[in-house]
Amino acid sequence: MNRSLTRLSLALALAASFTAALAHADDKQAGAGTVTLPLSDYDRLLERAARPPRLPEAPPLDAIVSRGEMKLRVADDFVRGVFKLEGEVFRKGPARIPLIQGATLLETTLQGATPPLALENGRHSAILVGPRSFEIDMGWGAPVLTEPGRASVSIPVPLAGSVSLSIDLPGEVSDVRVEPGLITKKVTNAGRTLVEVTPDRTTAVRLSWAARAAASAPRESRFLSDLKTLLTIDEADLRMAVLVDLSVVQGLPERFEVVVPSGWTLTGATGGTLESFSLPQGRVIMNMREPERRNHQVLLSFERPVAGVTFPLEVGTVRVVGSQRETGEIGIEGIGALDLVADEKGVVKRMDARESNAALRALAREPLLAAFRYHARAEEAASIAVDVKRFAETSTLAAIAERAEATSLVTTEGRVLTEVKLTLRNHAQPFLRVALPEGATVLSAEVEGEGVKPAMGEGGTRIPLLRAGFRPAGPYSVTFVYLQSADAFAKRGDGRLGLPRIDVPIGLFAWEVFLPDLLQVRDFGGNAARAEVWVERPLYDAGDAVLGVEGGVAGGVEGGIVGGLPAPSPGVAETLEVTRAARKSEAEQRADRAPNMPSLSANVVNLQRRVAGVLPVRIDIPRAGHSYRFARPLVVDEETFLTFKYKSK
Repeated sequence: MNRSLTRLSLALALAASFTAALAHADDKQAGAGTVTLPLSDYDRLLERAARPPRLPEAPPLDAIVSRGEMKLRVADDFVRGVFKLEGEVFRKGPARIPLIQGATLLETTLQGATPPLALENGRHSAILVGPRSFEIDMGWGAPVLTEPGRASVSIPVPLAGSVSLSIDLPGEVSDVRVEPGLITKKVTNAGRTLVEVTPDRTTAVRLSWAARAAASAPRESRFLSDLKTLLTIDEADLRMAVLVDLSVVQGLPERFEVVVPSGWTLTGATGGTLESFSLPQGRVIMNMREPERRNHQVLLSFERPVAGVTFPLEVGTVRVVGSQRETGEIGIEGIGALDLVADEKGVVKRMDARESNAALRALAREPLLAAFRYHARAEEAASIAVDVKRFAETSTLAAIAERAEATSLVTTEGRVLTEVKLTLRNHAQPFLRVALPEGATVLSAEVEGEGVKPAMGEGGTRIPLLRAGFRPAGPYSVTFVYLQSADAFAKRGDGRLGLPRIDVPIGLFAWEVFLPDLLQVRDFGGNAARAEVWVERPLYDAGDAVLGVEGGVAGGVEGGIVGGLPAPSPGVAETLEVTRAARKSEAEQRADRAPNMPSLSANVVNLQRRVAGVLPVRIDIPRAGHSYRFARPLVVDEETFLTFKYKSK
């Protein structure tokens, strides 16, 4: 044993001497990377290398909700409160935190902001980024279920480690039950009962109680009434619709009593808070389902037959019994041709029908013939005197166009761009039906300067009109532009132009046709009469000969055309002078024509400008040509057309 210890000591000494020598040599050589350690430190390093440290284990859960606190209050057959949840997110990054199952949340906040929420299979969850601690407030509400002698509410329980519940109940509650769970405290103070409960966290909690009604003197009900009455005079009966608007000032009235004038029969009663109604003699008793509301609206409908009614007739209004103040408006409409005379009486004063309430105008289907307003004190009735004289029915036009102007621009390719302007008087027509010529398409439409969108319908294109009875009350303009495609003009042949059929009578249809300068036309025909010809070139060049005009009338061969003017009929004596002259240059000819060239019409110029910058179409409109005017009176839903013979230059 001693020998072994001696050998070990010697070995250690040699090792120490060897290490010291190495260290001394390294110091002399100034070498790097050499460290001298005691043997104990070296052994400890070897031991730590053999046993590396254990890394911390991951948490078993991403997050937990450690505590939940519910504070609820019952008022007006509704329970409302806040669920406050506290917990912690262990996971680094986003984590899903289950909050509550089978609940209707009104609001959820996390430090004043709304966190991301997810709903899956009836379970609400929040998405939070960890690691962090959190406090979430969830607003919740539900109706109170009532049964004879008891009231109850079903409360969902948050998914937390521990949950406490406190609920504030109205009145002095004599019996409180919770299933499942345990009531830990109950305190009654100032007419309310505070109950603290420890619920079972496995399922929803049903809390029920029996309340002892507090003895209190009923408050007197006070309310104001406002009535909008529409009287409709028809051939077979009289109808009266009354919109009753009740404003409660004090108390909780559950029923209202309405006095009905004699001779009228109730046909209907509707209202958002109307529970039921009964009909004692001359009265309508309205039972309301929500007496705590401050405003109620009920629409009552009445009828009485015209047979046996003698005009003039005194028409009384309905009256709400017990109203502190009653105001109202009365409007009268008539069906058919009649003469109405209505006089104000007592508290009823006449007013302009345009000043009547919007609700009263909404009840009417015809324009109001007369309107009244009144302000009656308690138990004071309002009435008007009505006298009616009927006339035989006569048919009237729904709409009529006093005048229509059409402007057609024709290109050498055969395309025709036409603008139609109508001055329309509309009484009851919702749209203008236009049957376009074959191959035509509407490009734009305007009504009183505002763009409208045409629609395709039975019988042609429909252009919507202004609603009858609204502004403007007088005539207004309707404009539409359409493009018609056809074959290009040949060297010579027959041409035909047509206007659309419009389903309203037109007093005068004026038509201006602008043909390109490359065409020579003659023999106009059709069902439109020639009104006027505008000539852009007063002279017609035929070789070196120039046909001049004496006496202001152009002459020539029968059936021909000179200077764009139609030839005179046979038998008319004219003077024709043919002179031979040298051909002038094109510049000289333009200079000679300029002083005599009349300007184009405003319709043609405006349509050319619209093609250049407004209409959604690319078309080459000729700038030089001849403009011809035609007119046709009293056009009623039929086509207006022109025929002519042409020759291309």
